[in-house]
Amino acid sequence: MTDDPSHRRRVLDPRQDAAALKALTHPLRIRLLGLLRMEGPATASELAVRTGESSASTSYHLRVLAKYAFIAEAEHRDGRERRWKSVHDVTSWSNAAMAGSQEARAFVDVARRAQLDHLERSLVRHQEDLDTGRLGGEWLEPSGFTDLVARLTPESLTELWATFERTVGELATRDEGDPRAEQVVLFTGGLALGSGIDAGDTEPNAGAGSTKAGTEKTSATEDRS
Repeated sequence: MTDDPSHRRRVLDPRQDAAALKALTHPLRIRLLGLLRMEGPATASELAVRTGESSASTSYHLRVLAKYAFIAEAEHRDGRERRWKSVHDVTSWSNAAMAGSQEARAFVDVARRAQLDHLERSLVRHQEDLDTGRLGGEWLEPSGFTDLVARLTPESLTELWATFERTVGELATRDEGDPRAEQVVLFTGGLALGSGIDAGDTEPNAGAGSTKAGTEKTSATEDRS
């Protein structure tokens, strides 16, 4: 495991972090970690309410996350219950390194499914926030998704990831302190598809189009090859 202090990023290496990977291969732990990163320090009881789990369950899983240094104790409001905070903003890894063991691949699968679940919850919350007025109408037009398809080389896709992350960081720095800024969850994907298409398969660019995205705040995990 290595830390990037400039981005508060924890980089997992399956050769050194096998136990930590196994501990994080649990959807609820990934969600708890994501909630602490997005919404700030919380107690096991507060997280139980947000996730619909029992406080005993969230307390146990938080202790596991703390054991492997994903979270740490935060400043307490009182002496009755521990408050927890995330140690890093982002967890990342090398896809190539993760491909080397069944346990590491299992972690990647669970993490990606957790990201898809996060996408669904964020979509519901976004619409609710618009409907109830918690978000102003100025957020309606810039929010959205994209399903663009482009022919790229591995080098170009790598460059695209780097450009995206750099731009997000620059915009977030620019908007820091602006009272109009809101937390924006960004979901990005770049998945190469083989050129061969079996009969009956959907065309890879069927329905491709684009909408707009927004600014930065990291969730639980991300992967990079």
